[in-house]
Order: sequence, then structure tokens, then C-alpha cells
Amino acid sequence: MAPTTLVGVSAVAYGEGPATRVQPVDFLDSFLSTTPTTLTTGRPKVPLLTGAEPYRHEGGEAAVLLCHGFTGSPQSLRPWAEHFAEHGLTVSLPLLPGHGTRWEDLRTTGWQDWYAEVDRELRLLRDRCSRVFVAGLSMGGALALRLAARHGDAVSGVMVVNPANRVHGVAAHALPVLRHLVPATKGIASDIAKPSVEELGYDRVPLHAAHSLRTFLRLLDGELPQVTQPLLLLRSPQDHVVPPADSARILGRVSSLDVTEVLLEQSYHVATLDHDAERIFQESTAFIGRLAPGAVKESGLGKEGTTTGG
Repeated sequence: MAPTTLVGVSAVAYGEGPATRVQPVDFLDSFLSTTPTTLTTGRPKVPLLTGAEPYRHEGGEAAVLLCHGFTGSPQSLRPWAEHFAEHGLTVSLPLLPGHGTRWEDLRTTGWQDWYAEVDRELRLLRDRCSRVFVAGLSMGGALALRLAARHGDAVSGVMVVNPANRVHGVAAHALPVLRHLVPATKGIASDIAKPSVEELGYDRVPLHAAHSLRTFLRLLDGELPQVTQPLLLLRSPQDHVVPPADSARILGRVSSLDVTEVLLEQSYHVATLDHDAERIFQESTAFIGRLAPGAVKESGLGKEGTTTGG
């Protein structure tokens, strides 16, 4: 892989900062201290949480497919999606199966369901647009990378924010057994430095889904050398969900020759809703504009899109 272009290098070493905020959240290591949650059967279908609706915008011939994270929802990427729409791009931000309702619904889904949803959206965009870029946050970044690995030239570029590469913590190795003993543990949503900003996500992590996520990330790690497209990777040095090692591993495994890494100094994991959100928006539109000249228009075109409730 060609040398990475590093933008905004921090003078602060990894791990510095308040002692209570520097370690990634190992959502499995605390499972013994949580009260097991009993699933209730026979419930009616639960409507979507307000703000969790998928978002679509019909723009020009260049499109962006955005993938949200594990236990999250399109709300975490909605400002990013609207930014692309304002600049004339066609945008798709789907809701992944099992998300946006209640955590019990996620328990009955797996990585094949999540990937199938974004794979379907990519194919639809390819039928409509001449250039398609993929983007994602956390697990959504991993989904975007797999789309790039599997679809080759059908993907024009990849943009990922704090992408996940593995499930961390000692208890992760015990997931095949633990998921049958403990339904869920504490959530990982809303790791945001900006005051009064909340991510719309579950307050519990179902261990069946966590096991499936771990399986998916291990599969993806073997496919990363198939990623050859231009790559923009943006990461937060202070991320309490996904550690810096995940981004380093991804950068070391992909085969992309055009790679840019940007440090988001003022943000935590959900950087798309944090202090560095505008920088993410600017860097990503510049990335697309460089690779697809003329695709990015001046702002002010309108961000109206369609949302679909459940």
C-alpha cells in the first residue's frame, strides 16, 4: 500500500485525557454486573423511533450510500447525508434491519441482514447513477469497506469515520457461549464530546447480534486487501468505542493507493454529530469533488429528501 497522507496530526499521544474517558468501552466485559433482560413474546410490531427513519434524496449522477453503526440509526448520519444533498448529490441512508425500534428486534438479526440491506441499496444506486461512493460510521464503515471489496469498480471511493475492525474485550472470545446465557448488556451509543447532543441508539447490546458482528468483522478483515478504491479515513484519537488500533489495522490491510487519513481532534466516536462534523462534511465533499469533477455543486440546492416510517 502507498504511504498514507496524514492530515491534522495531533501532538497529543493516544490515551491522554481524563482517566475515566480514555479506554474504549468493552460492552461485553461488564455483562456479569448487568441484570439479564427477559424477552417478551407476542408483542405487536414496534414503530420506528422518531428520527430513525431512512433518508433518500434524488440529486445528480453521482451518489453516496451511507451506512450507520451497530445499535444506532440513520439519525447519526442524517446531517452528513443532508450536506451531500445540499451539494447536488444523490443520497441513500438506509435503516439497517433490527435497528431504530427496540433492542430485542436487533437480537433476531445478523450481519447477513445488515449487509444485504446496503448491498441492495448500492445496486439500486448503480442503476440510477454513473458514480457511487460509499460511506459509514463505525460498523457502517466496515459495511462500506465490504461493499468496496465485493463490488470493485462499481464503487468509486470509500469514506469511513471511526471504522470498526474487531470486537474488543476478553469476553468477546466467550460470545459463542455467553449469548445463550445473557440476552444483553449495556449500550454503547452517544460517545459524543459535544454537550447536549445525543445519538439515537439502543441502551442495550444484544449478545446474539454482538456475536454476529464479531463474525462479520473477522470475515471482513480477510477481504480488506480487495479494497483498491480511493479511501478517506477520518478518526477520533479519543474514541471510547473503537480504539485507534482498528483504523491502523484497516490502513495496513487495504490495497488502496490513494489514501487520506484525517484526525478529528475535538470529537469522540460519533464524530458525525460532534465538534468535527463540519470538517467531516468538508473533507468528504472535497474527496468526491476530486474524484468526480463537476459532481459536487455549490451549496444552497436544497436538502429535501424522503423519509419512510415504520
